[in-house]
Amino acid sequence: MACVVDIPLAEPSASGSVKPSLLKLIREDVNCVRQRDPAARGQIETLLTYPGIHAVIWYRIANRLWAGGWRFPARLLSWFGRFASNVDIHPGARIGRRFFIDHGACVVIGETAEIGDDVTLYHGVTLGGTSWFPGKRHPTLEDRVVVGAGAKILGPITVGAGSRVGANSVVIDGTPPDVTVVGIPARVVRPQLGHRRVVGRIDLDHHLMPDPVGDAIAVLLDRVEFLEARLSHMQRRARDAGAPAPKSLMETDNG
Repeated sequence: MACVVDIPLAEPSASGSVKPSLLKLIREDVNCVRQRDPAARGQIETLLTYPGIHAVIWYRIANRLWAGGWRFPARLLSWFGRFASNVDIHPGARIGRRFFIDHGACVVIGETAEIGDDVTLYHGVTLGGTSWFPGKRHPTLEDRVVVGAGAKILGPITVGAGSRVGANSVVIDGTPPDVTVVGIPARVVRPQLGHRRVVGRIDLDHHLMPDPVGDAIAVLLDRVEFLEARLSHMQRRARDAGAPAPKSLMETDNG
């Protein structure tokens, strides 16, 4: 396979730099959609018809109110955003730049969740807590993480930069950077470094997601086939030697 040089999705935020304006953040959120959704055709259409963008815009405004100490107006605006977009983002969550929620349905992001830059979530994702105690209780997603539809990431864990979480996975342990995790509970199944990467865009080849359960079943089927062939060979040798052939397991169980 030809070597492909990775190009960052966008320039990372400079450490210690001045916090970007609200308008700049929203503009970046809208502009990043065309890089991650082939169905997006223009900024106006994206701004008016994408519920994931609507949810992020309401969150950006509510988060500024929350940070300024206006807690009740922030929660009220957050509730309205949930009512309008079917996406529940707590105004206290910390979300980086160029954040995209594809399809924007049934996504839940808790109060102490932290999300880096260039992160993509699909519908049905939950960033949930596992404790009643105050303090950090929701997950941290580092830069460029992609979370598949229906995945649940629970507790104060960290998903490493550049990692992918398979659809419907339940992640309860932290992950290193640049890996793919799938399953319940989620396990690392492949380093991201060996996967095809698309220049300037996120990887949308979800059909290439590994299937560890299917692989395990395939190994078991191969083993059963080998044992059946071995038993058949032993029965044939016994018949050729004139000895009574050993009964199969099914015949033994039936008496």
